[in-house]
Amino acid sequence: MSKRSKSSHRWLSRQRRDPFARRAASEGQVSRAHFKLEQLDRRFRLLRPGLRVLELGAAPGGWTRYLEDRLQGPRQGGLLVCVDPRPVTAGADTVVIEAAYGEAEADERLAAILGEAGVDLVLSDMAPNMSGNRTTDQARAMHLADLALDAACRWLNPGGAMAVKLFQGAGVDAWMAEVRKHFDKARLVKPEASRSESREVYAVAQGFVPETEG
Repeated sequence: MSKRSKSSHRWLSRQRRDPFARRAASEGQVSRAHFKLEQLDRRFRLLRPGLRVLELGAAPGGWTRYLEDRLQGPRQGGLLVCVDPRPVTAGADTVVIEAAYGEAEADERLAAILGEAGVDLVLSDMAPNMSGNRTTDQARAMHLADLALDAACRWLNPGGAMAVKLFQGAGVDAWMAEVRKHFDKARLVKPEASRSESREVYAVAQGFVPETEG
């Protein structure tokens, strides 16, 4: 059996054992990621109808479907903008920008869509393509976290919140210290739906305080 075949076999075996992967399949969810956001939302009360939300790293759409259900569409005055260079499964009322956050195209479209209104919540499930080199992968993951924090500082309204995927390792403590400069409270949590063997955690920060000029 080739290395790729062995890897695929291990992945399929893990999926069959994973209760959240099985539940996602049985409920027709786009991915198991749905349950991570659901658990974060229940714990921190991140969402309610009518909020304006920016979702980074939205593909394939596991979080997007949950968000659409919770926000209840633009009839409630809400807005959901998803940013990802890959295809995102989304409803007709959701705005999808097929570009990577930080690229000129994404920045220009966000400025046109959001204007001065900003958003109430920034979510990031962005993750790098893993190379197998832990040092390189961690540096790439922290770069994505920096982009998410940049988005929050740029687009969040006062009092807003964010939830950002991280991988435990070098740079996380310093990044969290920076987050706490901009939010009233911030903490790291690991949803039950995250695999126990994964280094994946989420930073949840609430009570955004914009920098004052002058």
